[in-house]
Amino acid sequence: MSQLEPLGRSGPGRPSGGSEQKRAAIRTAALHLFERDGFARTSMDAIAAAAGVSKRTIYNHYADKETLFLSVVRDTYGALVEAVMAIMDRYLTDLADAADVERGFASFARDFAVLVSRSSDRPPLIRLMMAEASHFPQLQADQMRPRGITAALAERLAKLAARGLLDLPDAEDAANHLFALTMGQVNNRSMFGTVLPPEDEIVRMATSGVAAFLRAYRPGAFSG
Repeated sequence: MSQLEPLGRSGPGRPSGGSEQKRAAIRTAALHLFERDGFARTSMDAIAAAAGVSKRTIYNHYADKETLFLSVVRDTYGALVEAVMAIMDRYLTDLADAADVERGFASFARDFAVLVSRSSDRPPLIRLMMAEASHFPQLQADQMRPRGITAALAERLAKLAARGLLDLPDAEDAANHLFALTMGQVNNRSMFGTVLPPEDEIVRMATSGVAAFLRAYRPGAFSG
């Protein structure tokens, strides 16, 4: 089995910078070792070696291996969620009419799909959560797609429906449908990032999904 190269080292075998740089090196090393070897078989010694820090440094930041594992999952997902929320703010704010809605959602889906499909952390994170979910009920509560993204998207959809720009019997259902039609296609095609499709294909899948969504939820779609 191949060994991970120590991450972020500078000078005498230690990550450059201060405490946050060390935490980042620990998180990166832990994510890939947990994904490669599984939670049970990954030792704190191996994480320390891969991160280029001492084992005592890891315990200064994390009480135990379980705390480190759950923190790695939540922090990695949290960073992805923040990036997606920024894309949502950029494209799904102040949509004035049907043309704005079409352009905004197509741009949101495009950038969202490219972001997650190009993320180096997402594939190992997804595989790790799938492998360890039965052993960690906390992961099942967090779910594979953070509720925060769906809830924020549902809130925006509901506001557009209130202004007559969409017809939504249920905003949360509609948010899930939008996700399935866009990221669902990308996830299936890429095997959750294991295989990387060309960017133009990712964009095509995302924008065609938006077109299907808007046809289904156009104003008056549910009036009859």
